Amino acid sequence: MMAAIRLGELKQDVTLIEKNPSPGKKILLSGKGRCNLTNICDLDSFLKKFSHNGEFLRDAFKKFFNTDLIRFFEERGLKLKAERQGRVFPVTDVSKSVLDILERELKDNNVTILYRTGLKDIFVKDRAVKGVLLNNGKAVPADKVILATGGVSYPSCGSTGEGIGIARALGHAVVPLKPGLVPLEAREKFVRRLKGLALKNIRLKFSDSNSQILSDIGELLFTDFGISGPLVLSLSSKVADWLSKSRAVNVEIDLKPALSKEQLNARLLREFKASAKKTLKNTLKALLPLNFVDVFLEVAGLIPDKKAGQVTSQERRVLVSLLKAFRLHILRTRPIEDAMVTCGGISLKEINPRTMESRRIRGLYFAGEMIDIDADTGGFNLQAAFSTGYLAGESAAI
Repeated sequence: MMAAIRLGELKQDVTLIEKNPSPGKKILLSGKGRCNLTNICDLDSFLKKFSHNGEFLRDAFKKFFNTDLIRFFEERGLKLKAERQGRVFPVTDVSKSVLDILERELKDNNVTILYRTGLKDIFVKDRAVKGVLLNNGKAVPADKVILATGGVSYPSCGSTGEGIGIARALGHAVVPLKPGLVPLEAREKFVRRLKGLALKNIRLKFSDSNSQILSDIGELLFTDFGISGPLVLSLSSKVADWLSKSRAVNVEIDLKPALSKEQLNARLLREFKASAKKTLKNTLKALLPLNFVDVFLEVAGLIPDKKAGQVTSQERRVLVSLLKAFRLHILRTRPIEDAMVTCGGISLKEINPRTMESRRIRGLYFAGEMIDIDADTGGFNLQAAFSTGYLAGESAAI
């Protein structure tokens, strides 16, 4: 949409081919329905949020970055706000507010839209674009084509990878696709009993046989199959790499990252003395969410009804160790269809970062998630889509 809008602004004759009956289905889902459309951090910090290849986007961001995107929407009547960690949302807290602006701009810039229409192929002659073949059999002449068909995540939104397949058939190298920002499945069956429980202000340490990665302090969410939440999603691409190499992966949850083992031991000693006649379960409610306590004590091998005053020093050490390292064994990521973004895609070696044009075929441009870039949560992926779309549109108009 941004590519088409920019082309329209530059008075080009542009047609947007949209396979869905309406545009922007993935935008409506983004940010849990609120659309976290960018982040206010500076350029260098922004680039570091990409798992790899972030530097490729420097030219696109210099052309159209977060301040430009914010101005784009606010000048068109949609006020935005920055929340924790620099995440930017519409003040309405409704994704449709963002989509409404984009749809209006498409109309005002005379963009022709073909709904319920898929792309079957791109016509190329003498290494230059000549047109496209639609899935209804119709051929449309064109001297410039921008492919922005997304990855393969959330196929219900229309991202089923046909654009990547077409680019591959035209000779472009494709970095293998894998899930990014994806929940993880755990071996332990007790996670099902914790479904929906969010643990806040915790830290994660993922490890395999060779290395480990430590998260920031943040939030984890238990699911019926394992774990999700911001901390898990942010590190899931690295975990996916380890799992793809058949490495055994564990995660340790530090439930009290602000306290050392010594401090925790002293606190438990005080709690148990002060509540000697209370059950261990009731005493631990001061430290842990109530619906987590039963599982926690089960893993510790302690009886919930045991009196706090009867807990031995050895049992207290077990509790302290578990509070600092509650371990789960990671089996696999969820399928790529469940991932928030697709890692991999069109190799960046074959795209000119100053124009987004293919280095193989003149007049063919790429934008968005179908190229080999992916980032952390926080508005970074959407900004990359807007920026590469804007740059591709402007470059194709020259």
